[in-house]
Amino acid sequence: MLFDMDGTLVDSEKLWDVALRELAAEYGATLSDAGRKALIGTSMADAMRILHDDIGQPYRDPQVSAAWIDARILELFRTGLRWRPGALALLRAVRAAGIPTALVTSSGRPLVEVALDTLGRDSFDAVVCGDEVDAAKPHPEPYLTAARLLGVPIARCVAIEDSPTGVASALAAGAAVLAVPAEVPIAPTDGVHQLDSLTGADLELLAALLGEPPARA
Repeated sequence: MLFDMDGTLVDSEKLWDVALRELAAEYGATLSDAGRKALIGTSMADAMRILHDDIGQPYRDPQVSAAWIDARILELFRTGLRWRPGALALLRAVRAAGIPTALVTSSGRPLVEVALDTLGRDSFDAVVCGDEVDAAKPHPEPYLTAARLLGVPIARCVAIEDSPTGVASALAAGAAVLAVPAEVPIAPTDGVHQLDSLTGADLELLAALLGEPPARA
């Protein structure tokens, strides 16, 4: 099992929204709604370039902006991180069944370490962070890396994602994909099963996505 983090397991996109809009305000500008949506699921480097272009300040240093966001989002994660509906129950069921599990996120390691205080450090056999791969989502490398770390063929993995960027990454890697859109709609796509919420997901569904009998605890 391969889980995305932001917007999939935890309702963190609202916290990113706060930080990104505060940064735009710090620069005397306003982040547009279209610009905000374009940021979802992207790497930090890409996100800062998109934000700078959206507010009409492409000359800004992406590293300076990223450092500001990193500091602010760490504050927000420590106090405001909440589970997405159904996410905790599904993660617990997967772990109880002994299914190898990885966290595959575009967020950087320092932020993920804070998030793991909520997610549980024993919830995952492997963690792939956005700053630990050469190519971020939508490139397939994050998911291919996770499958390799788990020692499981990617074709035998189910990836759970909430964004078009993440879905594209998982599909390109060759995983079965369960999409649970959070902030941005995901167009119907071959090979992608969609649910409104993870409250509708269980081990039987995950097994069906791989065309095999359900795992049992």
